Amino acid sequence: MTIPPNLSPTAFWDVDIKKLEYETNARFIIEKVMNYGLWADILEILRYYGHERVKTEVMQAAYLKKKSLSFCCAIFDLNPQQFRCYTRQQSSQIPWNY
Repeated sequence: MTIPPNLSPTAFWDVDIKKLEYETNARFIIEKVMNYGLWADILEILRYYGHERVKTEVMQAAYLKKKSLSFCCAIFDLNPQQFRCYTRQQSSQIPWNY
């Protein structure tokens, strides 16, 4: 059995980290860590979920900060167009042009 990730509370200020289900909430956890976690948290999710699972989940994330997206592109050898959050962002129309 794999040891659960030892994540810092940095990325999970808005949820009770003790109540997270690591398999059920995998995408949520990975997305939060990639956007707001510490380097140690990123290493922990890579250890726990594995490179391919993190890659798959992060590609389907609803939101990634620009820096997080660039980081994920670099470590997973991907283009921004391969991420759901990037293609959704590009298809959104700006309501007003000031």
